[in-house]
Amino acid sequence: QVQLAESGGGLVQSGGSLRLSCVGSGAIFSMSTKAWYRQAPGKQRELVASITVDGTANYAESVKGRFTISRDKAKDTVYLQMTDLNPDDTAVYYCHIPGSWYTDGMAYWGKGTLVTVSS
Repeated sequence: QVQLAESGGGLVQSGGSLRLSCVGSGAIFSMSTKAWYRQAPGKQRELVASITVDGTANYAESVKGRFTISRDKAKDTVYLQMTDLNPDDTAVYYCHIPGSWYTDGMAYWGKGTLVTVSS
């Protein structure tokens, strides 16, 4: 099965930048759409960004122009480059592979990495 390992979270000042990484395993990861979700305390989990196998990226309106999702196929890694961070970005960020025909309907989640933005 696919295992997802996130890293890069931490404490950052408002206006700062941070890059999250998610390393996956095997062909399922490389052949799947990949996404970043986040969940702030007391709020529901929300989609932040996604990237398809062909490189098409989509973003939540709240992060457009500030966040960039990318992938390195050779390293089986997806990144989320975050800039101009503000306290509203504070959340646990999760790497996600949606269920699809390629994953036989299985969806995968990382354990999450905490991003805290101080004002």
